[in-house]
Order: sequence, then C-alpha cells, then structure tokens
Amino acid sequence: EVYFKNLSKQKQQEVMEKNGNNYKLRVCVATCNRADYSKLAPIMFGIKAEPQFFELDVVVLGSHLIDDYGNTYRMIEQDDFDIHTRLHTIVRGEDEAAMVESVGLALVKLPDVLNRLKPDIMIVHGDRFDALALATSAALMNIRILHIEGGEVSGTIDDSIRHAITKLAHYHVCCTRSAEQHLIAMCEDHDRILLAGCPSYDKLLSAKNKDYMSIIHMWLGEDVKTRDYIVALQHPVTTDIKHSIKMFELTLDALISFNKRTLVLFPNVDAGDKEMVRVMRKKGIEHHPNFRAVKHVPFDQFIQLVAHAGCMIGNSSCGVREVGAFGTPVINLGTRQTGRETGENVLHVRDADTQDKILHALQLQFGKQYPCSKIYGDGNAVPRILKFLKSIDLKEPLQKKFCFPPVKDNISQDIDHILETQSALAVDLGGTNLRVAIVSMKGEIVKKYTQLNPKTYEDRLELILKMCVEAASEAVNVNCRILGVGISTGGRVNPREGIVLHSTKLIQEWSSVDLRTPISDALHLPVWVDNDGNCAALAERKFGHGKGIEDFVTLITGTGIGGGIVHQHELIHGSSFCAAELGHIVVSLDGPECLCGSQGCIEAYASGIALQREAKKLHDEDLLLVEGMSMKEEEAVSAAHLIQAAKLGNTKADSILRTAGTALGLGVVNILHTMNPSLVILSGVLASHYVNAVKDVIRRQALSSVKTVDVVVSNLADPALLGAASLVLDYTTRRIY
Repeated sequence: EVYFKNLSKQKQQEVMEKNGNNYKLRVCVATCNRADYSKLAPIMFGIKAEPQFFELDVVVLGSHLIDDYGNTYRMIEQDDFDIHTRLHTIVRGEDEAAMVESVGLALVKLPDVLNRLKPDIMIVHGDRFDALALATSAALMNIRILHIEGGEVSGTIDDSIRHAITKLAHYHVCCTRSAEQHLIAMCEDHDRILLAGCPSYDKLLSAKNKDYMSIIHMWLGEDVKTRDYIVALQHPVTTDIKHSIKMFELTLDALISFNKRTLVLFPNVDAGDKEMVRVMRKKGIEHHPNFRAVKHVPFDQFIQLVAHAGCMIGNSSCGVREVGAFGTPVINLGTRQTGRETGENVLHVRDADTQDKILHALQLQFGKQYPCSKIYGDGNAVPRILKFLKSIDLKEPLQKKFCFPPVKDNISQDIDHILETQSALAVDLGGTNLRVAIVSMKGEIVKKYTQLNPKTYEDRLELILKMCVEAASEAVNVNCRILGVGISTGGRVNPREGIVLHSTKLIQEWSSVDLRTPISDALHLPVWVDNDGNCAALAERKFGHGKGIEDFVTLITGTGIGGGIVHQHELIHGSSFCAAELGHIVVSLDGPECLCGSQGCIEAYASGIALQREAKKLHDEDLLLVEGMSMKEEEAVSAAHLIQAAKLGNTKADSILRTAGTALGLGVVNILHTMNPSLVILSGVLASHYVNAVKDVIRRQALSSVKTVDVVVSNLADPALLGAASLVLDYTTRRIY
C-alpha cells in the first residue's frame, strides 16, 4: 500500500485512455507443473483481486494432469481458480524423444485454445519444454507474451529454452540485476524489462511465522524436531542423463549413511525421471524408516518444510533461489544450476564419484543457520508486475524491437517500471550517536537517521532494529532496493560470525554480542559487521583515495585513534581480528596512560580524548584562554578549545598539538617500516590538523625507501557509514566446494 501511494499513476491513466477507460486486459496464465505454479499463483491472485482492470483465463497442461506426479491441477482448484482449459500434452517415455513429442503435441492442441480465448497477453514462466510450446504458439498467433524469470543462467538444456522464450516474448519480468543485464545484452528493449523480483518471495517472506510443527509431523512423523531433518529434491540432467542418475544413487547412499529423517520428492517430468524413480525403489527408499517419499507437497506446506529443515539437498532451482529466504543450508549437486546467483547458504558439489564427498558436505552443512538472502526478491514483486501490466499499451505495434549494441549504460531504469537503485543499509555505532543510512551503489547517502546511542544492550538493539525497519520501509519510497545491512562499530569484531568480541569503553554493555542473527531474522536481509577502523578503510577503497590502490593504510583521528590496513586489495583482519589497532602503537615508553591500560600509545597523545585531557589541565591552571576566546561558565572544555587556542597564539596549546602530531607521525613511520604501503590516508575531524606534522616526521625519521609515500586527508564526508555500506555492496556470495 505504501508502495502504491508513492508511485505516479500518470502513465497508467494515459494507457487506460488509449485502451478505453472501461477496457479490461484479458490475461491468459498457462501453468505446466507444480514448480511454475508456485511462481505464477501470486500473480494470479493479484490479477483476480483487481477485476476492474483484468480478466483472467487459466490454462493447465503438462505434468499437472498426470497421476504419477500427484494430479497437481487440484491445488489450482483448491486455490479457487476456474480452469478454463485442460490440455493433456505429455507423451510418456524415458528418453529425449518423449520431450520433443510432448512439445509437438502441445503445439497441435494450443492453437484451438488460443483462438477460443483470444487473450491480450499470455504469461509464461521459466524454462520448461512445455513453456517453449506455449511461447511458440502465442508468438505465431500474434499474442503478446510476458515471460517470467528470463535472463537467468543455469545448466542443462533449460538455458537454451529460457533464452529462446526470451526472444519470442514481448515483455520480461526478471528477478535479479544480473538477469536484467543479461536481457539487455541479448538486445531486448530496455523499456519492456521489469526488475520485479521473484513472485514466490511475496509469500516466502511472510511465511515463516505460521504454525509449522503440524506440517512437519504430517510429512515426516510425530517424533521429528525442527532443524533435524533433510529435504531432498533432485531432477535428471537431460544433457547428461547417465551421470545424473549415478549422482542420484550416490546422494541416496550418502543420505542413508547420514541417518537423518529425510523427505524425498519425486523428480520432474524429464528424460530420465523414470530411471531415478527406479533407483529410489531399488534402494528401498519408500519403505526405509528414515525416509518419506512423496510425489507432491503443496507449496504453502513445502515452504514451511524447507524453512525449518536442517538442510536441503539436490539440484532443484528452489534450493538456490527460494530457500535462501530462510537461511536454510543447501547442498547443490551437479551442474543443473551452474551459473545461478546464490546466497552464502549454498554449498556446491559440482561432481562426485563416491558418496563420501556428498556425505562430507552433509556433515558441513546440516543444522547450520545462515543469514537470510533476498537476492531473488524483496516481497513486492506482484504489485510491480500488476503495475507493469497496466502500463501495456495494446495500440503499440506488436512487432518486437531489438536494441542492438552499443547498449546504453543503464544503472537505474525508468521509475514507471519501478526498477530500484541497488543500495545498502549502513549502521554506525558510535560512542555518542547511533546512525542508520540508506547508501546507494555510488556512495550517495540517500537518507540518514540519527539517535542518541542507548546505554544498555537491550535498548541499543531495540533501537537498531527500529531504525533499520524504518529505513527499509523508506527505501521503497526513495526507489532503492536494499541488498543487506552493514554495521560499523567500535571494538574488536569477528566479521565471519557477525559478533562484537570486545567493545571500547565508550560503548557500554557491548561485548560478546551477536549482531548478525537478530537483525538478519528481523529484516530478512544478510548482515555484515566490522570494526569502525576497518570500515573506514573499506570506504576509502570503494569511494575514496584508496580506489584502485593495492596497498594503503587508513588512520582515523577522532575521539580515539583507529584504522584499517588494505594489502593486495584485501582488508587485513589478523588471526584474532586485532589487526590495525593503530592507535595502540607505542611511541614512548614513559608516555601518558592510555585507556587500554598501557602507556605511550598514539591514542594517549593524539586522540580527541587526549587533547581534551590536556586542554582541561591548561584550563584548570588558567593557561588555556587567550585574547579572542571566551567560554560560557557551564561549557565543557574540549579538544576544539585547545585547537582554537593554538591558532590564536597560545604557545602551550600549540606545543601540545605539535607533540600529538609528532606521536602520530612516529606511529605512521612504524607502519611504513612494517607494511610499506604506497598511500597513507588520514581520516576524521583531526586529520587536517595533523597532516603536515605527520609529513614532517616522515621526512626526518623514515627510511629513505619509504619517504616518498603519499599522505593525504580523506575527502569522504562520512567514512563510517560508507564503509558499513561497502561491506554489503562489495560482498560476493558464491561459494564452490
């Protein structure tokens, strides 16, 4: 509702005037199997809910009508859709010829149906051979085609079929930015591509809170607990049937050895499916006490089963797409999904010649919980698709136009097609303030929220969640697609687990804190956490002076002294995540005491706290204020007063600043002699006051081989937030095993 309230309806009104104000778009949705219905059903419900705009015709064909596959047309009837036509199009057989004959049979039967229905547009999903017959018939009969999930990449013959349907289709709804770019590279018209996300995610992201134990018990037994069972779904690979049958045998052997309750679903109608069923029966899967073998599970119940499983295994696209929404571990077998974008919950086993490799993968994955992934959708696909349908002008020429190279560099599409800017939610946990921002891929802070940082853990976490939810909602209004959450915080952080190990004294009750899990669970987004110094270095690497630099160091000069080290383009964390604690480099054996408990640290000389301490000493001795300065009676002494006094000629204040700059410079010299970076970036509010002193110390103290190093002041306005955003924007989620 918020989404629609904030969208312009001007183009829809223009199209309605062209098509006639009372005209209803006649939409034919054709579904071939249980998998494509799970994607098409949310769209069908959306169309049915707006009878003032649409008329819906439903055509059912393919494996929906076969008893061996559960007569799944019944679930369409249970959803209260009128099935206008049933077409028996599957030719029984066990080889590739049966698929070809099935396509031919569908081509023979479909023209009569389409002549009778006369739809304005046909919606076709995916990459099955049945869908190719639908698209071919509609294209040859001059019926506009809307293709769902075009532009994606996977293994087997499905790739070729999907791209063939793309060339026949007039309009395209894709799920990911990569798929959109693939469609553009295939010369499809930019204005007819909608990046909407996967329609099934509209249901997935609201499904996990429902009652699920009764569903688990119904399909797997009363004694089964959550996270203690496996869902297996494996299909034949039509381009290498023998190998896929062999891998299925190894999978079943591994599952038997692993000895966990397992729900095994029958494979799709493809060449080789009957042989896979024979393998199941040969191994006694249907009668094994640890296995439940079923032909079909209703999608609503299937969602609950995979959401609470200990692991999913197989080669179904569901594993690499939908299951990521719940963070359930997945083992993807073979080449059927090669090229698919995946979340970090997916472990790939490309090939296996024994059961041991699959068994080892099960041991690695079973029972884990990963961050929720929204690569394939954010739960708002159907409203976008309906708006897209309403924008179709039936008076436009039917003939397709192709956009041949050169292809324009198009980061964000026309807002009328609701294609958002890829963005991140950035969180900065400071000693005083808690800030959340929406940051775009270009480093633009689109929207920022600031609150005082609460003193207790519970209040702080509650406020973080509240601010993130508010920002995520606002992202829809400002046309941004949130990819994940990045958090910058003080202290020592384990970025692999998303845990704050030890905090600075500036942030209370902030040690051994798991930030990733509660935030990921609440927002259904992946979450990354790192130290604020490391985040500043990441910000420079992506948006600042460090862009394209192989080796550089960032030093933050603020309330404390921190930093980050980038070596060979990668951030260094260290064996115990304590690398780049640059503020605690000791530059004097008998220097002032540091907050860390040591003496003579850079932070004890050059931090804002250290300067404030020295300013208070001068003030207490009436040696701080000089002509041109004044302070209110209740005003607290700060580092800013010391800097102001030095500028106005206070020699003692100037001496303190020079000592601080020298200490920082000595620390930088130590860094140069240890890391030999090509660039040093000074960041933070004190950077401009120290840069000349640091350069002077380098000239006097550094070895000649490092004296030529560049020392610059950061030009980033908000490195903490930009660094937190870069955790998300730069992260790669593919893993190969």
